[in-house]
Amino acid sequence: MHKLLALAALFSPLAFAQAVIEVDSHAFMRLPSNTSVLLLDRLDIADHGTLLIPAGLTEIRVTQLRLGREARLAIAPSEQVLRLEVASAEIASGAQISARGAQGSAEKPALPGRNLSVRLQIMTFENLVLDARGGAGAPGYAGLAGADGEPGGCTWGEASRGHDGLDGGDGQPGAAGAQVRLEVPQGFPVEQLQVRVDGGSGGQPGAPGPAGQGGMSKGCWLYSTDGARDGKPGQAGRGGESGPAGALNVVQF
Repeated sequence: MHKLLALAALFSPLAFAQAVIEVDSHAFMRLPSNTSVLLLDRLDIADHGTLLIPAGLTEIRVTQLRLGREARLAIAPSEQVLRLEVASAEIASGAQISARGAQGSAEKPALPGRNLSVRLQIMTFENLVLDARGGAGAPGYAGLAGADGEPGGCTWGEASRGHDGLDGGDGQPGAAGAQVRLEVPQGFPVEQLQVRVDGGSGGQPGAPGPAGQGGMSKGCWLYSTDGARDGKPGQAGRGGESGPAGALNVVQF
């Protein structure tokens, strides 16, 4: 019955009440992106399981949440704020709610952590990490190696100098950490929550291109022309700047 309810919740374009979603131990499940609001009676992610929340989902209301050991509720990056309301939660050691931004690439810049509005009412937990750091910048491209020089003849002809290596590219900047609003009851042990809103690290500098070797005579028995000088190696790129940190706003009710 639970599986049927879960399937109905996954494929309904509307919010689905009184649904149950279960993720087995060490399993990975991704919710479809055909709904923006999800109402759940129970969400259970077993030990080392992962549930991926797509970018189009903007509101989740859960009556009963259970995260096993090292379980992850992974939230895809998006410009839209995600609202998460949990009436009752049981969280095991090492569990994590992750809303990290995506790492940059040669084609796309790094994405910021997803802004969150989280309301927790009754909660039993050993520790919980809420990770909303910005994505890391892409590394700079490596410089191309300089071409080798042409060899000279054995008795005449001049060898050519090796070409210089090209400079490495600069690392790309990291993205910003998220803005997180955390609503908790009076007396809630906020200090036991680890909330991370750091900006993403800058990309590593690109490696310099090595120098090309100067041409030298080869296969000569008695005589050979002088070899040419090697080229110069390129310069390493510069490291990218870290993204700005986000902010945590704790509201007690």
